[in-house]
Amino acid sequence: MSLKVNAQLPLTPKQKRVLDFVNRFTVEHGYAPSLNEIAKYVEKSISTVQHFVEELQGKGYLQRKENVTRGLSSTEEGSKQIFKLGYIAAGEPIDPIENPEPIDVPLSFLQIPGNYYALQVKGNSMTEDNILDGDTIVIRHQQVAEDGDRVVAITENGATLKVFRKSGSKIYLEPRNHNLKRIYPKELEIRGRFCGLIRAGDRI
Repeated sequence: MSLKVNAQLPLTPKQKRVLDFVNRFTVEHGYAPSLNEIAKYVEKSISTVQHFVEELQGKGYLQRKENVTRGLSSTEEGSKQIFKLGYIAAGEPIDPIENPEPIDVPLSFLQIPGNYYALQVKGNSMTEDNILDGDTIVIRHQQVAEDGDRVVAITENGATLKVFRKSGSKIYLEPRNHNLKRIYPKELEIRGRFCGLIRAGDRI
């Protein structure tokens, strides 16, 4: 599906600032900002930001899924089909799907050329990054990572989605759940970098 913006409806500078932030945040984090995060960025109240969002919806620049915390998305982009290959849970091998399922993902998730695939998350080790049990994550296949990247990693104990950390000569995997401990793997293979998220129950 590809949606187009109504070019006859110009934006005010404040509306454009909100739209640019939503688009940039989504590209950087793989999910949309909340109203609180937008309000903090533009230094306005929640009610004022809500008004801006409604104006952008009315002009056709944003769409919003009801009853979803981070349900904003730009209407400027289309989508592309990739395959969901399996399930990923901390400390377990990737559980493959017998018949890989094609799914549509926003083009903003696929900005860097490469091979992409999707996995369904099992567990709560990344909840503080808003990656929840049952969500589908979009992964760009790559075998290298930089400090702070969210990666699919294979260790001696199986596959996991964690934040890659490198401090001097030390490498570890950091969960985004304060109840869980860091992983210091003896063996490590990077299988891809997190590029986006589709909330459980949502489809483009």
